[in-house]
Amino acid sequence: MTALSREIVALCRSLGACDVGFFDTPHELGHGISIAVRLSDAIVDEIDGAPTFTYFNHYRSVNALIDHILLRTGILLAEHGYRYITVAASQSIPTLGAYRGRFSHKMGAVLSGMGHVGRNCLFIHEKYGPRVRLGTVLTDFDAKVRRESTDRDYFCDKCNICVRACPAQALYGRDFDAENPDEPLMDYRACSEHMKRAYHHIGRGAVCGICMRVCPKGQKSRDETKKL
Repeated sequence: MTALSREIVALCRSLGACDVGFFDTPHELGHGISIAVRLSDAIVDEIDGAPTFTYFNHYRSVNALIDHILLRTGILLAEHGYRYITVAASQSIPTLGAYRGRFSHKMGAVLSGMGHVGRNCLFIHEKYGPRVRLGTVLTDFDAKVRRESTDRDYFCDKCNICVRACPAQALYGRDFDAENPDEPLMDYRACSEHMKRAYHHIGRGAVCGICMRVCPKGQKSRDETKKL
């Protein structure tokens, strides 16, 4: 790991990231940095059939923190003469297609070796399960750091608990294929419309979190952390 790579990791962790990874990409500037911020287990555990006002606030706060970490990382890169583009933690760009952002945070996190994508269409971190939020910096800095990911079956039990729990019946129960990342794992429109209809009184229907709450990988991570 280069000195700048170590400096980036140290900065991100000091600002609240629980993990940082580096990857190569054919998009934009050629390389990327993926960061993960862990969600509060206590807040996620309160989701019981519907999101809570506390979770909505937490969701927005973590997204804001991620955007701050991305900007600070970009500024550090620029100080060393590198270019960067921050990809917002949560932003859809209609001109790129419905429910799509500039770059897939999940794909960046998979390429960085931090985890994989489960049948809940969520990124499953190797340690914290789906209870993380992600952010991405695209850059021309080549960190020359390669981290091998654990076998993808480790990240999803294929139990379909999430599929059955989804109130919008939006999850298809398919396995993620990194070779065909555009193959849909869920009906994004059904998910979005259900949130707007059922949870309009909670943040105008912008969050749900049920599939994350019921995932055994997240609950296992919570229980293991308690033992430490």
